[in-house]
Amino acid sequence: MRVRIDQNRCQGHAMCLLACSDLFALNDDDGHGYVLSEQVPVGLEESVDQARRSCPEQAILIDPA
Repeated sequence: MRVRIDQNRCQGHAMCLLACSDLFALNDDDGHGYVLSEQVPVGLEESVDQARRSCPEQAILIDPA
């Protein structure tokens, strides 16, 4: 599973960070989210999916491959 954040959609609500702080972080300059690693580690899949579902801007994109 791979994950990324569409920077054109992200508004910095930090819902991703709340759902999965092991994989998401916020940029100090603009407050927008980013992924620490596009490859989702085993065991974090559910947290990443929760982050995707909780994003009000639908900026989190998941590739199941």
